[in-house]
Amino acid sequence: MAVDLSIVIPARNESSVLAQTLERLSGAGIREIIVADGSSDDATVTIAQSYGAHVVVSKPGRGSQLNAGAAIATGNMLLFLHADTQLPRNFEYCVEEILQRPYVAGGAFQLHIDSARRVYRLIEKMVAYRSRWLQLPYGDQAIFVRAATFHLLSGFPELSVMEDFVFARRLRKLGSIHMAPLCVNTSSRRWESDGVCRTTWLNQAVIAGYWLGVSPARLARWRYGVTHSDLSTVPVQALG
Repeated sequence: MAVDLSIVIPARNESSVLAQTLERLSGAGIREIIVADGSSDDATVTIAQSYGAHVVVSKPGRGSQLNAGAAIATGNMLLFLHADTQLPRNFEYCVEEILQRPYVAGGAFQLHIDSARRVYRLIEKMVAYRSRWLQLPYGDQAIFVRAATFHLLSGFPELSVMEDFVFARRLRKLGSIHMAPLCVNTSSRRWESDGVCRTTWLNQAVIAGYWLGVSPARLARWRYGVTHSDLSTVPVQALG
C-alpha cells in the first residue's frame, strides 16, 4: 500500500542531476512526485516527465517553486527534496512513522555529502548538531511535514534567501522537528564550486545578517552577488 506522500522538487536547469534523483525514487511507494520548474531552458522538464513526475511551472526562486509544487500536491504528507539529493531506501515508511507521532511537527534526514574529502565529515557533524539541538534542519536534508501543517504555516516564505531557515523556525513552534535515523546523499557541487571555506563563511554571514535585520535583497547580494530581481540567473540548487 502506497504511503500518502507527495514529493516536491524545485528545479531550474537541473538536467545534469535530476535523472539520478528521480531514478532513486523509482518504485517508491508514494502518491506522487512533483517537479516545480523555474523556467528551465535545458532538458529538466523533459526528464521530469519521462519519469512520470507532474510538472508545474513557477517563477524562479526556491520558496516560490516549493509553494507552487505544494499547491497542486494531493498527499496528506509533503517532502521537499533538492534536485541534487537522493533519498535513502524505504524513506517513505520512515517519514510516515515519524509524522504519526502526535508531538512531531515535522522532520528531516541526516546529511551525507557525496565526497570522500574529510572536511565534509566535519560539515556533516556540524549539521547534525544544528539539526538535533537547535531544531534547524535545512532544505538539503529533505524537510517533511503534514500537508495540513504546511498550509497552516502558509508555506515557505518567498524570500530571496533562507526560506528553509525561516520555515524551520516557524515549524518548531508547533512541535518537535524529528531527525530521521537515515541519511540523504547530497551533491558536494555547491561547496566545490565556491570553495568549502568561502561557502561556509558566506552561509554564516547571511544568517548573522538575517538576525541583524539585513534585507533579503542585500543578503542575496552577499551570498550570490545578485539582486533579488536577478535571482532567475542563479541555479536553484545554489539558493540555500
